[in-house]
Amino acid sequence: MKTFTVLLCLIPYAGVLGFLQVQWLRCRLKDEYVWTNDEGHIETNNSYRDAVLQFENSGNSALLSESITFLVAASKVDMRKFVEGPVDQLQCDIHRYSKGMSRVRWPSLGGTGHDIWFTCTLRHTAGLFNITSFLRVTPATTMSAHQPDFLSWLTIGVKEQISASAVMVLMTRSPSVRVGLQEERTLHCQFAVDHKVPHLTVEWHLQRHGARRTKLFSYSSSSGQTEGSGVAVKGIAGGDASLTVPITKVSSEGTYVCSVRVPPLNGSVDIALHIIEPPNVSLTTKEEQIPRVVCEANGFYPLDVDIDLFKETSSGQRPEKLGNVLHSSHIQHHDGTHSVAAFVRLRPSPQDSGCETYSCRVSHVSLQGLYIHKSIIGPGCWTWIHLTLPGLVCLIFVIIFIAVTRQRFF
Repeated sequence: MKTFTVLLCLIPYAGVLGFLQVQWLRCRLKDEYVWTNDEGHIETNNSYRDAVLQFENSGNSALLSESITFLVAASKVDMRKFVEGPVDQLQCDIHRYSKGMSRVRWPSLGGTGHDIWFTCTLRHTAGLFNITSFLRVTPATTMSAHQPDFLSWLTIGVKEQISASAVMVLMTRSPSVRVGLQEERTLHCQFAVDHKVPHLTVEWHLQRHGARRTKLFSYSSSSGQTEGSGVAVKGIAGGDASLTVPITKVSSEGTYVCSVRVPPLNGSVDIALHIIEPPNVSLTTKEEQIPRVVCEANGFYPLDVDIDLFKETSSGQRPEKLGNVLHSSHIQHHDGTHSVAAFVRLRPSPQDSGCETYSCRVSHVSLQGLYIHKSIIGPGCWTWIHLTLPGLVCLIFVIIFIAVTRQRFF
């Protein structure tokens, strides 16, 4: 399939009104030429070219005449209207959109069955939003009705000017979501079209890793039928197709796909939902023939966790990272979370005072680069106190007895 991709667009801007004043974006165009070889197979050839995406408020002629220019007409579904929040960097991708053999006409003014389609997607590199706009181009000539449309796409010249109209926008403000267990989360999906929609279909699917795609919700405006739950049907009429994920579980993790179909177009946005549950950390000593210091990390997700054990002395030296640390096997609980323990057997050296402090440091993706620290006094210290305390108490009583006796004697 023939595809155009625009990459790398940097736009400093302070709000929606500021972005609406943007006249053009300099882009890189990925051109994919498609043809049928002598054996009847489809082949493609890729090339990269400079291009400009220019909005109509800057005039009807190309501002940069040396580049390929997409002249996008003013529309109530102008993608710039949907950009919100502080934006420092955008990535813009333009792709050809194929209807295959379909020649269904877009119902708004000027639509024909032979229109050529593009999708233009603005992605915020910090993950604030993804916005996809469908662009309609009316060619000077009609395409064959007996072959897929991508075999009749126009060839774009070096300084070509392509007039296009934005007719539908699909977006999300939550392209990637991190959420803990037992929480409720709404996945944003919004759309807009340039005319009243007589036939509209909204669907949500969940794609789990290594599993088949599951349909979560569907709605058809023509039949009025609804399957599944999580989307407010009343909101769909206003362009809100957001899905509410109920109490989250480990099985809630995956890629959620919001699809909106307005014939002949079918658009979708992907939302990655990541379950992130931090560990509950404890540090204890085990009184055994050879004492142990045990650091446990319980109830975390996903699986990977790092545990380091340290020994601190009273001399004020830097804590020593222990290298003889052993780990238990991972335990997976019924809710999908994990637990693991790291421990060290205490074999005192001649330099040890018997009253060292041990600590553990736990790192996990849920902590976002931070650590959980726990400290405990070694069992040797408590043993020393236990052994000497009775003698100390006895000594105090002896001193008191002598003092009282001497006082009476004198």
